[in-house]
Amino acid sequence: MDITLHQITIRELAADYKDLSMQEEGIVGYGGRLNIRPKYQREFVYDDTKRNAVIDTVWNNFPLNVMYWVEVDKSDDSEIVYELLDGQQRTISICSFIAGEFMMNIEGNLCAWDNLTQTQQDKILNYPLQVYICKNGTDEEKLKWFNVINIAGEKLTSQEIRNAIYSGSWVTEAKRRFSRTGCVAFRIGSDYMSGVPIRQDYLETAIKWIVDFKKQTASETPAPQTIEAYMAQHQHDTDADELWQYFQNVIHWTKTHFTRLYKREMKQVEWGLLYNRYKDTTLTETHLANEVERLMADSDVQRKSGIFWYVFDGDERHLGIRAFDDNTRREVYEKQKGICPHCGNHFDIDEMEADHIKPWAEGGHTVKENCQMLCRDCNRRKGAK
Repeated sequence: MDITLHQITIRELAADYKDLSMQEEGIVGYGGRLNIRPKYQREFVYDDTKRNAVIDTVWNNFPLNVMYWVEVDKSDDSEIVYELLDGQQRTISICSFIAGEFMMNIEGNLCAWDNLTQTQQDKILNYPLQVYICKNGTDEEKLKWFNVINIAGEKLTSQEIRNAIYSGSWVTEAKRRFSRTGCVAFRIGSDYMSGVPIRQDYLETAIKWIVDFKKQTASETPAPQTIEAYMAQHQHDTDADELWQYFQNVIHWTKTHFTRLYKREMKQVEWGLLYNRYKDTTLTETHLANEVERLMADSDVQRKSGIFWYVFDGDERHLGIRAFDDNTRREVYEKQKGICPHCGNHFDIDEMEADHIKPWAEGGHTVKENCQMLCRDCNRRKGAK
């Protein structure tokens, strides 16, 4: 991979700046030769403070961090074009100010671009920017570059990096449904999912779920084992309908099985993974509702989000059942005089474990009256039964 350092001015960068993001065509500048926001990139995420700090840095002639561009491979002899690899937020901040999209405090006055004198405008337009440009890089080399050049501003997420490496028609279509502010995936799934669509959280989660689904249902055709493998497999597909239909199936299954919303707890559940394993399990809505309500009210259940797994597989480890506190352990130990009631041998307290006499699953609670101290071996044998 060839990397060279170039110096350009803001005047050159902002030439022919156009924001066509609403038409899904990205953002361009540098005389139309720089793709400032390729379709795989994130939406603008700087807040006003960070955006204004970029302009303030330029106005005071302080140095901005180096930016990184990639020369786009072309099969013809047309003019060289570039994609912006790192520095999108700074670039959009600069160009949108020059385009008159917001105002700044300049020398004590709140000014839009057109309010500045020609001298003031030239001061900004002549500001030099340092840009590294790479060409002839492989996908693997670009991936390494992404992982080390997030110097300033908002770091790229893992999924944003994947979107860059596997950019193409599939990523564009997937982002349309999963990665926009107020996108359709957010509208139907926000009660059940955490994360922010424009930081690619929804897209990453959906792909992770469908990869797991394909592993669970694989027959003769090898299933993709990673998010990267799935994206590579579908990179040049003209649509992302498979992922979208799967995601809708997961959300529909969740809504029909759990009609009451517990938003805080539900947002912590990997619904796709639960769907992949139990979508064909027959449990009535009434049974599930009663079980969830009962367990939500049980003070011994410390991990409420695990309830949604427990009602299908009965594994208490999902629930984080409340343990006996140290005072209870000591009081019961002294009452037993350090004797394990199962084997009859004496142990130090650190060699014993607190155990429910009547198991929690049979209605026993985490109270002193239901506590016994067992040696580790006896407790393990009891738990294995």
